[in-house]
Amino acid sequence: MAYFDAASTEPLHPRAREALLEAIDVGWADPARPYTQSRRAHLLLEQARSEVAEVLGARPDEVSFTSSGTQAVHLGALGTLHGRRRAGRHLVTGAVEHSSVLHAAQLHERDGGTAETVGVSLTGRVDPAAFEAAVAREGVALACLQTANHEVGTLQPVAEAAEACRRHGVPLLVDAAQTAGRLPVPAGWSVLTASAHKWGGPAGVGVLAVRKGTRFRSFLPEDERERRRVPGFENVPAIVAAAAALRAMAEEAPQEQRRLSELVGRIRETVPKVVPDVEVIGEPVERAPHIVTFSCLYVDGEVLLGELDKAGFAVSSGSSCTASTLPPSHVLEAMGVLTHGNVRVSLPRGATADEVDRFLAVLPELVRRIRHDAGVA
Repeated sequence: MAYFDAASTEPLHPRAREALLEAIDVGWADPARPYTQSRRAHLLLEQARSEVAEVLGARPDEVSFTSSGTQAVHLGALGTLHGRRRAGRHLVTGAVEHSSVLHAAQLHERDGGTAETVGVSLTGRVDPAAFEAAVAREGVALACLQTANHEVGTLQPVAEAAEACRRHGVPLLVDAAQTAGRLPVPAGWSVLTASAHKWGGPAGVGVLAVRKGTRFRSFLPEDERERRRVPGFENVPAIVAAAAALRAMAEEAPQEQRRLSELVGRIRETVPKVVPDVEVIGEPVERAPHIVTFSCLYVDGEVLLGELDKAGFAVSSGSSCTASTLPPSHVLEAMGVLTHGNVRVSLPRGATADEVDRFLAVLPELVRRIRHDAGVA
């Protein structure tokens, strides 16, 4: 089985597995207590915090661990909005942000705040000038922008957005879930979020980093743990494993991401040649190295994913159906591209050229058969 769904979750890195097993034996105690076992757990936790901070370009005391990337976004966005209520109650986001950002925006609006989405191009990229115009308005408390889109891989202009936010005194939350450990983190963020299982760490660990000087106040009851930003008991063994995976992925990134980008480029170039009526989606150059998305006209995406599964390929989709009663991907809709028959291929570390070639060999016949059964070929 060829696993091509790393954008959903990257397989556990071998270094993470080793670190997890070791930490389970020595890092199980409460790191907040004064006795020997707890001091050992505390040392492991703080060492992991320093390692994660170094890779992400943060200070250790700026980094807190959450239970997921989604929780990190919720806490980061709503905590910053809560801390800056006197500055204003307006939130600016890109139109193709992860659903966690959109859900935080909806809660903010229900609480009396306002939210604005900045549109994207046909390739899914936010226009820097439009983004600056939005953050320049009176009363903007926070802006949010992802490093790379989780469905189509398009890189966002984070550096330009950060500079615009700096000029107008607006903090920028950067969701780095799809690029942390794979690409350098752009400078200029005020709040940074990421998710360990996206870089080969265990599920259940997220990262929330808040720059010194950023006004932040949790909207939840305060807890003495994790700099009072995240309530609850830390999963020290999982955090240690997450740090080990992030360090390993970052060390491997220069070579591995170049290799995966070449394989993704092969898919982008070949699919339109071997499958009629296909739209390859997203930026062809300014993209995450491991993600490619395409949509097949006259194809039920859910059926295509099922057939690919039978053929030995685990892939995902931004919109895996054609039924009019089911909502399509908000990302594909915002881009104005084909929203059905969509396939997202996201290559994990170690994906091989032979697997990609096999995928490209079986895909045309599967699409042809589905179209024939639907009476459109």
